[in-house]
Amino acid sequence: MPEPVTSAQMRALENAAIDSGEVTGLELMERAGRGVVEAILETWPELAKLPRKAGVLCGPGNNGGDGFVVARLLKQRGWDVSVFLYGQADKLPPDARTNHDRWREIGAVLPACGKNMPQDSGPVDVLIDAVFGIGLTRPVEDPCLWEWFWLIDDAIDVAEIGQPDGTLEGLTRTVAIDVPSGLDADTGAVLGDMPDHGLRAPRVMLTVTFHAPKVGQLMGEGKEICGKLVVKGIGL
Repeated sequence: MPEPVTSAQMRALENAAIDSGEVTGLELMERAGRGVVEAILETWPELAKLPRKAGVLCGPGNNGGDGFVVARLLKQRGWDVSVFLYGQADKLPPDARTNHDRWREIGAVLPACGKNMPQDSGPVDVLIDAVFGIGLTRPVEDPCLWEWFWLIDDAIDVAEIGQPDGTLEGLTRTVAIDVPSGLDADTGAVLGDMPDHGLRAPRVMLTVTFHAPKVGQLMGEGKEICGKLVVKGIGL
């Protein structure tokens, strides 16, 4: 595994590649999304058998943009995909907005803080956290997201009870894009105190990060809540 990097080092690598003209931010986002889909199918090859259903929780920044790419790629594979947006589409960064609009050509976007939840129309095979990435430095303060994080986290408890045959068939697998939302990617600490109800960061079964592991994924609470850590190259 490559040497870990800080969030600042990772941003510098991405910015240098974009500034040099070697790649666009939009292409990096597409590569990241492809890497997440690859990691999901490598980790759980049984998911190649259709039909499958996914819920993708997208945030207000470029991590959310990665989520829209993942949703589109899974949809193209024949999955039933529900997408939820925490934030407003017209305030998304340009590359994330482009991928939001590409998704809107093939699917709906539901508000994250409404009455809709991914399991409302039946079991979800994969639930994806694409809310906040490695740049988050403040605690998540919205109780709506605390409830979402609790939902994502709870899937691990259900899976540990498990099926009699030891498989996850019929259960929800959980994935974080780059880092579980609410985790400090540099220190491995969950940002903020434990709320009375819900969580400030979810445990996930699989975290797919890019280019190199982040320092905080290998220390503190990061070691536990990231689950299986997979590093995918994005051409940097």
